[in-house]
Amino acid sequence: MKMKDYDIKDPSLAEEGKLRIEWAGREMPVIKLIQQRFAKEKPLQGIRISACLHVTTETANLALALREGGADLVLCASNPLSTQDDVTAALVDYDIPVNAIKGEDNETYYRHITTALEHKPQLTMDDGADLVSTLHKEYAEFCHNVVGGTEETTTGVIRLRNMARKGKLSYPVIAVNDAQTKHFFDNRYGTGQSTIDGITRATNILWAGRTVVVCGYGWCSKGIAKRAQGLGARVIVTEVNPILALEAVMDGYQVMPLLEACISGEVFITATGDASVLDKAHFMHMKDGAIIANSGHFNVEINISALENLAKSKRRVRPFVDEYTLADGRRIHLLGEGRLINLAAAEGHPANVMDMSFANQALCVEYLVKMRGKLKPDVYPVPEEIDNEVGRLKLASMNITIDALTEEQKKYLQSWESGT
Repeated sequence: MKMKDYDIKDPSLAEEGKLRIEWAGREMPVIKLIQQRFAKEKPLQGIRISACLHVTTETANLALALREGGADLVLCASNPLSTQDDVTAALVDYDIPVNAIKGEDNETYYRHITTALEHKPQLTMDDGADLVSTLHKEYAEFCHNVVGGTEETTTGVIRLRNMARKGKLSYPVIAVNDAQTKHFFDNRYGTGQSTIDGITRATNILWAGRTVVVCGYGWCSKGIAKRAQGLGARVIVTEVNPILALEAVMDGYQVMPLLEACISGEVFITATGDASVLDKAHFMHMKDGAIIANSGHFNVEINISALENLAKSKRRVRPFVDEYTLADGRRIHLLGEGRLINLAAAEGHPANVMDMSFANQALCVEYLVKMRGKLKPDVYPVPEEIDNEVGRLKLASMNITIDALTEEQKKYLQSWESGT
């Protein structure tokens, strides 16, 4: 691909972007170690990669590591509001083609995905599975070139598993989201902190004493609930899964049906991966001034059409805050157009935690190249040795050492004869 094949907002932002990429890189020691090894070994030499990811400073450090490994990389956005325009300018200046503009409309978003697919990838890297879905629906003739792919987030893994179950997935994909060094940390600590950060930047609310309703209690929601509680909020959790609901109770949160929570809730945060979690019936019961935000990947968790149909007026009262006034005068405030608030109104996850997630991405694409032709089309877990290596490197970067099993202990764990 020639470098003319890019579409960004403003190339003059490159120097600003480079400084921020450098700053994030200081918090990503594992990626730096991988980048250094990749530069020597070139495990991705000549491999065409199309990546559909949130274009942030952290993603830029991953992209630079892949390029050092020899990859021929093209990048597009995985969400219309998550792009950092100074980062796109910096990457283009580093000769990495990018097609992403913060706030791009739906047509532009998919045109950018199309441009990435016209690169005829041998590897795909996805965050939400829009790239893979579009490839299979509109560019199926390119699928035979693809060695494999990786998927970053829960929503994408769900979509890909449905594709595999229905026999529609044409090549192997590794569920990076499910790595222990990803979802235990990125989803919980990254989403938890960055979601609260995004809502705070958009609204400047005081969290202490406020009633916050967290919809869902997966790893992302666990982090959100914990951070809100840590700032002094009263947290209510809603769930459809009895085991997760029980866990939330034992973690100290109040658990109730969402309709009941609407009566007292002041801030509502969705992070379930499902559609219409907040719907017409919920809006009808919310307090005047309620704030609603989504931290799931797609903007389907809040039924915005239902909210617009209920509203007699709408106005933007702050950047990323749309105020809907209902017929009875109650006001509901939707943040970030219902898109993932941590990237719409803030900078997304801190670099330190993305270090592990993107280390998994880098090592998994290397693994897929090594395993070319040996894996059938399906969704695979991150190999345990990669997951453990990422954890080991992260601990080493923090100057933390841990114990190792003795030979006697290893032998005991592999035996069955010894008892009481």
